[in-house]
Amino acid sequence: MNRRKIVAIAGDAKIEEGSLKYNIAFEVGKALIDAGYRIQTGGLGGVMMAACRGAKSSKNYKDGDIIALVPSFDVNEVNEFADIVIPTGLDVMRNALVANASAIVAIGGGAGTLTEMAFAWTFGRLIVGISNVGGWSGKLAGSRIDERVRYPEIENDMVYPATSGEEVVRIIDANIDKYYKRHKGIVFEDGIRK
Repeated sequence: MNRRKIVAIAGDAKIEEGSLKYNIAFEVGKALIDAGYRIQTGGLGGVMMAACRGAKSSKNYKDGDIIALVPSFDVNEVNEFADIVIPTGLDVMRNALVANASAIVAIGGGAGTLTEMAFAWTFGRLIVGISNVGGWSGKLAGSRIDERVRYPEIENDMVYPATSGEEVVRIIDANIDKYYKRHKGIVFEDGIRK
């Protein structure tokens, strides 16, 4: 079975409609659905809502393409564009679930987005950071989060920098299958889990 891959989108929880971050988030959400991916967010406002709204505007959009992993147990605590709402009850710890998609796109963001990027790095996921909007995505785009070798066969493993939805899709299409590992827990050099 060939399942459609899910790409997480993370970023600022509060942004102005019509701002650069809003417009890029909308464009990224739409471009990902146009390209045949599904999207996943934390389900709230800001970048999450703009991305979901963009996804829903895609000509390729189908019901179920937009997944929201909300922090509370309240199924109604979600933006109006989400299709599948999963009320995790995990508060900020749900960031680890958001980050465990096939890839993650960070757009600006504060501490919450930083945790999602760090989880994604630890989990061996593909990360794209929008470089022209500030926040943690701008700070980390084009760099490595730490020095661990996640994939010896990937010469330039990093937070891939992008500035548009089209560029995000190009990076994801070219690299998503290279990021194939799934996190199985912490393993120390002696091979013993502790």
